[in-house]
Parts: sequence; structure tokens; C-alpha cells
Amino acid sequence: MPVNPMTAKEVTRKVIQKESFFILDVRNEDAFQDWKVEGETIQYLNVPYFDLLDGVEEILPKLPQDKDVLVVCAKEGSSIMVADMLSEEGLTVSYLQGGMKAWSEHLEPVKVGDLKDGGELYQFVRIGKGCLSYMVVSNGEAALIDSTRMTDVYTDFAQEIGATITHVFDTHLHADHISGGRKIAEAANATYWLPPKDAQDVTFSYQPLEEGQDVTIGKTTINIQPLYSPGHTIGSTSFIVDKSYLLSGDILFIDSIGRPDLAGLAEDWVGDLRETLYTRYKELSDELIVLPAHFMIIKELNEDGSVSEKLGTLFAKNHGLTIADEAEFREMVTGNLPPQPNAYQEIREMNMGKISPDEEQQREMEIGPNRCAVR
Repeated sequence: MPVNPMTAKEVTRKVIQKESFFILDVRNEDAFQDWKVEGETIQYLNVPYFDLLDGVEEILPKLPQDKDVLVVCAKEGSSIMVADMLSEEGLTVSYLQGGMKAWSEHLEPVKVGDLKDGGELYQFVRIGKGCLSYMVVSNGEAALIDSTRMTDVYTDFAQEIGATITHVFDTHLHADHISGGRKIAEAANATYWLPPKDAQDVTFSYQPLEEGQDVTIGKTTINIQPLYSPGHTIGSTSFIVDKSYLLSGDILFIDSIGRPDLAGLAEDWVGDLRETLYTRYKELSDELIVLPAHFMIIKELNEDGSVSEKLGTLFAKNHGLTIADEAEFREMVTGNLPPQPNAYQEIREMNMGKISPDEEQQREMEIGPNRCAVR
């Protein structure tokens, strides 16, 4: 039977639509345990490729006869070979085109809302990495927030909807993924904004993102002034868009809160994190829709694939927002830190403009799960 490639976009749609399917992951066990294609209705079997070189007969009883089988590996080559062997045994099987590298890089645009005076707000879901970025569109102009290094996705999308990118923002100096903000701004001749407290060591020019400024995109105003929100980094800045949406960066997520240690200053910044979450954010409207820069687990996705929730709901349900005792909060944050993101120091240096690794090196730097949250 023929072996079919399945793109990362096709797998993403299956995950969002909660289609039931089966994954045979042929990477080594440690790689599989660390990071995999996730979905609420996916069943898994992990058997390293080298254990299958003599044939697939031993695993056939472990594979379903009534579900699609998707073979996954790091780059695609091993999955094609295993898929061919399974096909020869009569199974209907596909392989993930481009492997986990392609899964890490796929961006799925989702419209999250219309703006009051015309325009739209889009969320770009990087489902394999847990990154979320945004495009605010109004009257033919567009602003990008927290864009990834896959810059063509944004520029192509803007062209498709007839918008010109005029402003590009990073809410903070990222440590878990490479920002595409500066590259997009240069290509589009747009203004690149970065919080100056996070930019003391950068090697390039930027527009300082500070309190007291409003940036207008078409007919829509992004309000910056109320939301200097340190904690994840000392410069972290949130945005309120159209008086309806709170873009919280890496400070507040749906099921967790931001970690304060990626610059090695957890003890110094945990107080800022609490101040932002328990005081600054508490003064905002409960009706604001929180749009974070990351998600941590697949269950945070809504039915349409977007990631969002009302601020009032998060204050009631997000465990990071319900700890009254400050000492307990401090211990929860600093004593519960997950492993550091892969190559986070090098990613910080690249986002500062200090190093310029090639495309393949950038891919390797970003491989692995999102680890920006404390949960």
C-alpha cells in the first residue's frame, strides 16, 4: 500500500479537531519523553528506529488496525523507511513530512476577534513549540507582536490580507525562541520596538518601548502605558489592544505563570512577578481576554485552536494567581522551576544581535518543548 506524507499543518488540524489517530515515534526514548507531537486523542508507541532495522514484525500486534498510523522521527528519513516496512505488511500508514523539525516550525494562523472600529486580531499558534504570536490589522496596516524566526509566514499572511506591516514589537527579550521581529522590521521598513530595560546589551537600534506611549495601527490603538509588567524579565511589557485584549507576553499564561530565572535573577525578579500579577493585573478589567505568548499543555487550546481566556477566569482558576501568602508564592516560583529551555543563553545572545548562527544551527537551538512557565 502507498505511504503518504502528512504535513505539519495536516497534523495540526487533526490535533485541533481532536481526531483520533496513532503515532509510532521512532526516535530514541529520551527524545520522545522530552518532546513529542501532543494531542488529546492521540495514542502513542515509541520504538527507536535502530530496534526496527531487522523488521517490524514484533511491533505489529501493538499497532491498531482501525486507526491511521503516523510514523514520526526527527527529520523524516527514518520515518519513511519504517513506514515503507509497515506498508509492506499491509498497514495504512503515513509519515510526518519534515519530522519533528517541521513540527517545531509550523505556525497556524487563527482569527481571535474583530476590532471595534474595523480590523482583526490574529494569533499564530506554533503548536509544536508552544509559542504564540500576534498580528493586529486595521485599515490596511498591521502590527506584529512576539514573532518567531519563521518570518515568511507573517509577511505572506499580511500580503494575502492586503496589509502593510508598519510596527513590530517584542514584549521582552526572548530566551526560549529566536525572535523574527528585527528581521521583519528591516524587510518591511517598519518600526521595531523593544523594552529598553531588556535591551541594554543589544547591538542594534530599536525604538524604546516605554510607558506613556500609544501606538496606532490604522484605527486601532495599542495602549502601552498601563502595563509595564516586569517579572519574567525586568523589561517585560504587556499590551491592551482595542480595550478588549490583554497580550500578556510571558508573564501570565492560561494554566501557569512566567518563570523569572532565564537571566539568572529568579530571587531578584520573583517580587516583580508577584507585583505585576497580583497588583498591576488585578487593577485591570476582568473582562479582558488574555492572549499569552506561550501555552504549556495541549489542553489550553480552545476548540478553534486558539489560546485565550478572560482575566477574571484566570484569577479564579490559575493556581499561580491564587496564592495569598507572599512567602508561599516565592517558594512556589523559585522552588518549582522546570529545566531551562534548550540553548537559552545562545538564543538570548542571538536576540541581542551578538551572534549570527546559520539556519540549521538556529533550528537546533530551538529544538525541544516550551519551558517558559512555572506550573
